[in-house]
Amino acid sequence: MEISAGGRLKVNITPADVGKRVSIRRLIEPGSSTRKFTDTVGFLTSWNDGVLLITRKDGQVVQVQEAALVAGKTVPAVPARRRGPAATYQELALVTARAWQPVESERLGEWQLRAAAQEVPRPAPGTASPARRAGFTRRANSVLPLGDPGLPLDAALEAVRRWYGERGLPAYVQTATGAAGTQEPLCAELERRGWVREVTAELWTGALGPVADRAEGTGVVLSRTVDGTWLSRYQRKGVSDVALRVLGSGPSVWFATVPGADGDGPAAIGRCVVDGRWAGFAAVEVDPGRRRRGLATTVMAALARRALDEGASAGWLQVEADNAGARALYEGLGFAAHHSYHHYREPGGSGTGSRNGPS
Repeated sequence: MEISAGGRLKVNITPADVGKRVSIRRLIEPGSSTRKFTDTVGFLTSWNDGVLLITRKDGQVVQVQEAALVAGKTVPAVPARRRGPAATYQELALVTARAWQPVESERLGEWQLRAAAQEVPRPAPGTASPARRAGFTRRANSVLPLGDPGLPLDAALEAVRRWYGERGLPAYVQTATGAAGTQEPLCAELERRGWVREVTAELWTGALGPVADRAEGTGVVLSRTVDGTWLSRYQRKGVSDVALRVLGSGPSVWFATVPGADGDGPAAIGRCVVDGRWAGFAAVEVDPGRRRRGLATTVMAALARRALDEGASAGWLQVEADNAGARALYEGLGFAAHHSYHHYREPGGSGTGSRNGPS
């Protein structure tokens, strides 16, 4: 906290610091006979009418009454990473986008509008109910805002809603928080306009060498294409041609399968996209009856070795905050969180895609 020469706590931030990373201390219950404090670190996204909005690394927006402030200061934009490959958010955003490509894409200034719509029959046996359209995952059906849309924000968001509406889809904006160059101010503006945050996950990075060394990877079958056997273990059921196009997209795509017993489906599967120095891991899934036997590590080790052969040196993956098992696995393999990402849905829109795993 900021402390004056006399040893007293000092508020050393003003509305002019909006857009900077700050650390503040505030009273939890101003006016109470007992003085309890709490600290918050994040981006100061607004300061209006005596109320501060601070967006934390995980994307949560904290509202702070100016009258409750007892100390505050600006702090460096991002603390130095202690391990893992160095990377900017911009680099990772582009790499992850290339690893999961939409069927349709259009530019709005420096924003990328992405869609992968598929027909989903309505569950109404014996009726003539028409099919509805849904997007295969939010990542392939959301705006990636990496710069200036070339329009004022309200006009840009209206153009976004119109573009997705023409395709029978709700509008989503994918944002990120917690690293240099991420979009805390945009998150605050979206929430101010009533956009709803549906999904938050984290992107983790790590070195490939330690992953490749963790297991022999024997018994893993690698293929350039996905087949019915692999799909039988994939958590998203009823995969369409659109979904297959998304799954197969990327600079250098590999699918891994650990065969199971006859008729039981694969024991484990995984997907990896190699793109320059990066290898992105996804869809690492294990038969529930065979978990805790090292199969996920075996799959990732085999994919990591193939990525190393193609010249990659660093890995990335996405994991949800409440997936304790996956987080423990990836941390044990040397991965660590780089930033959080979020999907904001337009006001009044209905959801799209599955919630099974990062969308």
